[in-house]
Amino acid sequence: MNRKIIRNIMAAGIVGISFTTACTDDLDLTPKNELTSADAYKDFANYKSVLAKLYAGFALTGQTGPSGNADVGGFDEGKSNYIRAYWQLQELTTDEAVISWNDGTIFDLHEMDWSSSNEYIRMMYDRIFYEIALCNEFIRETTDAKLSERGVTGANLEEAKKFRAEARFLRAMSYWHALDLFGSVPFVTEEDAVGFFLPEQISKADLFKYIEAELLAIEPELVGARQNEYARADKAAAWMVLSKLYLNAEVYIGQQKYTEAVTYSKKIIDAGFSLAPEYQSLFLADNHKVRSEIIFPVAYDGQRTKTWGGTTFLVHAPIGGTMSAAAFGVNGGWAGLRTTKEIIGLFNSADDRALYNSAGQKLEIDQIGVFTDGYPLTKYKNVTTDGKPGSDPAGDHPDTDYPMFRLADAYLIYAEAVLRGGSGGDRATALSYVNQLRTRAFGDNSGNITASDLTLDFILAERARELHWEGHRRTDLIRFGRFASDSYVWAWKGGVKTGRGVADFRRLFPIPTSDLSANPNLVQNPGY
Repeated sequence: MNRKIIRNIMAAGIVGISFTTACTDDLDLTPKNELTSADAYKDFANYKSVLAKLYAGFALTGQTGPSGNADVGGFDEGKSNYIRAYWQLQELTTDEAVISWNDGTIFDLHEMDWSSSNEYIRMMYDRIFYEIALCNEFIRETTDAKLSERGVTGANLEEAKKFRAEARFLRAMSYWHALDLFGSVPFVTEEDAVGFFLPEQISKADLFKYIEAELLAIEPELVGARQNEYARADKAAAWMVLSKLYLNAEVYIGQQKYTEAVTYSKKIIDAGFSLAPEYQSLFLADNHKVRSEIIFPVAYDGQRTKTWGGTTFLVHAPIGGTMSAAAFGVNGGWAGLRTTKEIIGLFNSADDRALYNSAGQKLEIDQIGVFTDGYPLTKYKNVTTDGKPGSDPAGDHPDTDYPMFRLADAYLIYAEAVLRGGSGGDRATALSYVNQLRTRAFGDNSGNITASDLTLDFILAERARELHWEGHRRTDLIRFGRFASDSYVWAWKGGVKTGRGVADFRRLFPIPTSDLSANPNLVQNPGY
């Protein structure tokens, strides 16, 4: 499917499905009455638009966009975008990003002193469970029995089963985010009756098993790797979540599953993906053209998916000071995001991934609230590979898609899992995958490493060089034991300019007070 079609489908998918969520009681969900579930599912012609609403749940924030008819209430709609909320928890809590805005409790993220009333944590929590509620309803309405009852047969039946598998994938991915961020959470599936009730809390071990089982169950039902329409999930997307689930299994459930991480990252690598020739092309307004590397994107379009989150946030927020907004294809900068000297120090000047602006900026962050303290990363742009701006004539909303998963990550997962003792792979192959990334980054083999250079510490640093600002850093630092402890500190970690360690309980975020106080079945994470 070409890029315009998926954007149109996403726009069409912003239809309201009237249903009652049972995920949390305090999401301020607003059922939309334009179309009821019963009406929507009578006609198979509606199914794809409803599926598009599930995908749009990651990209958009409501029925209108960029604001004015929110799906989830209780805070600023634009800030609550799924990708923006996820990115902030994954990046602002690490060495990869600081933000100058003193909006509410956002400084608490970098200072690592957040509480259960932090609105940025609640934004992510609410978005996760709103997405799960949407998926549950679609899955509930597309059982074999209901499809038969409605006379869905033949090619339409096969298509409906593929749609259902994709909905199960999206739900599993959201539950993986919940596991990674919050640990033990409320648990609801399509098996639960529609209507208000207080869901039980699932343990981390049981949630891990559920996510794993769901992804393995739908693998045969998903479209083959690289065979689905653009920005829709396929087998490779499921393999990617499995790879990341297994790579972090020791954190999640105290069990090593590195062999499984090798197995599923290798499935991706062997599926025919290839690295984009130019690193920067992965983060430009026409990055849909490099789908050879991007395994699963969240699609954006400047005219059809208007939001203040997602790549709108990632393009505008790092622009400020002496920087030219026009060079990024937008109408202005928000003077917010920068990175720390610890990240800048990882780069060789010959590395094409060293995308940052130093002009008019200080390397040292003396004050987080001063935009010119710290270097902004210039990774995301709303210009095409030939230098043209994106399609939004106002210059507000980029065409740049968010690369949730890409091949480079699979290469690094394979290498790390092998180094950690996973079987089914070998160090020589791991080295070759890492050097493919470095050959692209340096333009030749001058940046390549030797077998003795390939260590776990090198992998952690290489993941920052390759995947910075893509929403992986918090998870990586936790896996390597560097997130909370004082074994590794960065500017303003723990609220101190030189950095300091914090308590281990910070490796999980708290269940928001709003949900905890309303549901007696929930137990707060330790330390909060």
